[in-house]
Amino acid sequence: MTPLLLPDIERAIRGSWSAETCTPEYRARWSPDNPARDQCGVTAMVLNDLLGGELLRGEVRVKGERTDYHWWNRLGMGVEIDLTREQFRPEETVTEGVVIPRPPDSEIRRLREEYALLRTRVLERLRPRPTPLAP
Repeated sequence: MTPLLLPDIERAIRGSWSAETCTPEYRARWSPDNPARDQCGVTAMVLNDLLGGELLRGEVRVKGERTDYHWWNRLGMGVEIDLTREQFRPEETVTEGVVIPRPPDSEIRRLREEYALLRTRVLERLRPRPTPLAP
């Protein structure tokens, strides 16, 4: 079995985003032109499922005012991975992240359906495919 590499995981996650996997209150503004928009929470959770590590959360600010939160991951040795970093407009900045303990799956209420859908899609894309037999 071929080991999963980070580029494989990233490709599977990015290929699984849609309006149905983004934050519900922003679903109407989701667009394939900026597919990472409002995918950070579910993406960070799925990446945490696959690679472990810590969940980080920072504030999204416009003109010094918090407008939202942004989520990403930290793996061992302090390596941070943010697969949704390109979603932000020039006027949006993200503060330094703080570690947020992952709630047990039974306590995930907000984004439960979106997380489950993204996770299912990603795992399907990562599932090994049988190789055809050579003639």
